[in-house]
Amino acid sequence: MPETLHRFKADIFQALAHPTRIAIIELLSSGELSAGALIEKLGMEQANISQHLSVLRAQRIVANRKAGNQVFYSVRDPIILDVLALMRRYFQKQVGEAKEMLKEMENDLMEPSR
Repeated sequence: MPETLHRFKADIFQALAHPTRIAIIELLSSGELSAGALIEKLGMEQANISQHLSVLRAQRIVANRKAGNQVFYSVRDPIILDVLALMRRYFQKQVGEAKEMLKEMENDLMEPSR
């Protein structure tokens, strides 16, 4: 069982391992959008967005529905938004620690040598 869970996690993180896919999920966090709206908001080619959406669909991160000639996308489970929010917090903590380290280094450089 642990190996299956590890594989599942790795597959999800692999699907999230591209900035465009994260941007798509973040755009969908406020609700369903059409493929055309995603293309417009991201300013990218249709083929490129389609490839990213395909990866997200394959890992069941986004759901899609057809309405006439349009396809609408949504986040399948809002828990993934929590994962991204945790990653944002982790990033902010890392940046904060790096800033603190730089500040300490700067202070060390400003102190006169003994």
